[in-house]
Amino acid sequence: MQQLIQSNTKLGFGLMRLPRREDKTIDIHETSAMVDAFLEAGGTYFDTAFIYNGSEEAARAALCSRYPRESYYLATKLHAAGSFCKSEQQARDEINISLERSGAGYFDFYLLHSLETENVEVYDRYGLWDYLRELRQQGLIRHYGFSFHSTPEMLDRLLTDHPDVEFVQMQLNYADWDEPAVQSRACYEVAVRHDKPVIVMEPVKGGLLANPPERVRKVFAALDPEASCASWAIRFAASLPQTAVVLSGMSSMAQMRDNLSYMKDLRPLDAREQAAIVQAREILQSYDRISCTGCRYCTEGCPMEIAIPDVFRVLNRYRMYGDLTAARREYAWRAGKVPASACVGCGQCESVCPQHLPVIRLLEEAAQSLE
Repeated sequence: MQQLIQSNTKLGFGLMRLPRREDKTIDIHETSAMVDAFLEAGGTYFDTAFIYNGSEEAARAALCSRYPRESYYLATKLHAAGSFCKSEQQARDEINISLERSGAGYFDFYLLHSLETENVEVYDRYGLWDYLRELRQQGLIRHYGFSFHSTPEMLDRLLTDHPDVEFVQMQLNYADWDEPAVQSRACYEVAVRHDKPVIVMEPVKGGLLANPPERVRKVFAALDPEASCASWAIRFAASLPQTAVVLSGMSSMAQMRDNLSYMKDLRPLDAREQAAIVQAREILQSYDRISCTGCRYCTEGCPMEIAIPDVFRVLNRYRMYGDLTAARREYAWRAGKVPASACVGCGQCESVCPQHLPVIRLLEEAAQSLE
């Protein structure tokens, strides 16, 4: 894939967490400025998905309508499982909707979205592997792969059954490197054995590694007091030899500038920095954390419209920092009008969570601690 992407940086612009206005709509003006800065610095890879609310339309407004098509790469995803898709025809129709929303004409990279043990059967039954090959023959997509949230054994099976897959997108960060629920290292090693380039998602773990506990911050500051904590996480992922692109879901120009400052001329982590990463990982593993990445799949079908990732973000900070007054203040702001106690226990959230979290139980904990 390194040969498939011409770019001056391994950084990819993830269009999942774009800046939003007070009315929750995407701020196209700010997004356009971020696109401009990214392209000017030599970045070329943009990532969106059919189920990212407003993202494909934002790609049209900020990117596709403003720049020559050959000057960038655009990736999007076909989501066929869960409450987002009810039939094979719906799944096959997604690319036409994505093309209309984005105005891209074609997609450079097209992915089967969020494959895991519980939903692979749906993608198989709908014949979507062959469908992507057909789309490639038709010229509607240039390259195909899949994004992945499961075990190394499942990844090995998929890559064995579908050897023409050109790349894999996986969750990978230093906190999850040996995390039993994610197994970033083991999954990465499977991709290496199959010689598949890796697109890294969640390198900053939904923002958690951009603002880690003070003990972690001190480890990094001892080596480089000027470097952001996010830079350590992204450089860790980018330093892996099999990594082709590290996606960063940037939400502000400040985040864009910070990422470009060290990714435009990437310096891989040296031995001392790798040792600091190991120390930071050990500190994080000592905390009882909720492994939520903020993907927000759970919120799409929540009948009570609970902002589940926002609730978990506050609960994590409370677990790590222990400041109940500050946690309750932040919870009142982030949870909005619908508290965690409004959960009716329907289980929709747990059925789509890539991290397989016990969402209902955790919402009960949040209600007891923060309300």
